Amino acid sequence: MDFFRSKADRAPVVDLKRLPRHIAIIMDGNGRWAKKRGMPRTAGHAAGAENFRTIATYCKEIGLEYLTVYAFSTENWKRPPDEVSAIMGLLKKYLLEAIGQMERDRVKMEFFGDLSPLTPELRQLCERTREISRHYEGCQVNICLNYGGRDELLRGAMNYAKDCLEGKADPNHLTQEQFGRYLFSRGVPDPDLVIRPSGELRLSNFLLWQSAYSEFYFTDVLWPDFSKVELHKAIAAYQNRDRRFGGV
Repeated sequence: MDFFRSKADRAPVVDLKRLPRHIAIIMDGNGRWAKKRGMPRTAGHAAGAENFRTIATYCKEIGLEYLTVYAFSTENWKRPPDEVSAIMGLLKKYLLEAIGQMERDRVKMEFFGDLSPLTPELRQLCERTREISRHYEGCQVNICLNYGGRDELLRGAMNYAKDCLEGKADPNHLTQEQFGRYLFSRGVPDPDLVIRPSGELRLSNFLLWQSAYSEFYFTDVLWPDFSKVELHKAIAAYQNRDRRFGGV
């Protein structure tokens, strides 16, 4: 699997006219980043949240259309309560700051996942963020929150079955495009490039349907250290690949 991994050389030149339309990132390695520094895991999440802000801003600056990040999975509730609480606190802090800066940054924000387990305050902040930025054009940032790829597919299948029972859909005529409208990501193109920092070589239940033909880029760099230079390396690797989508 070494050919999937990044090289520790200087950042290559990226052709900004041939950017992927949609980049998705699994923001992994916060806990290990903190442990290496003798700090609590919560400090790693704080560093990771700050890096998300940096990378998201840079993606807008270079003209990326869509950025999707894996912020909190359906499985992350299994973590210690104090860690979950800290992550939710960081989310609240970020959303409050984002709302205050939206007219300046003009980044459209969307959320993928089941928000119902969140506190009423967090749900309201998510909805307010979504509503304020709805009319913005340019870069759209999708935050996967209480998201799981299998959960998304199950929900989509159940909603499709419900529509069939109610006569709103025909069970004998279903296309991939039609089913995609039942997913959290409806209306958003599939990711061209999926990036996973931290050295892990798996998707971890992230965008299972959408990443069928995505290019993958893995690096040992932990998320809080994933800089603009590292992003350039990932994009350069993508630009050097030949995407055939099953063809010759």
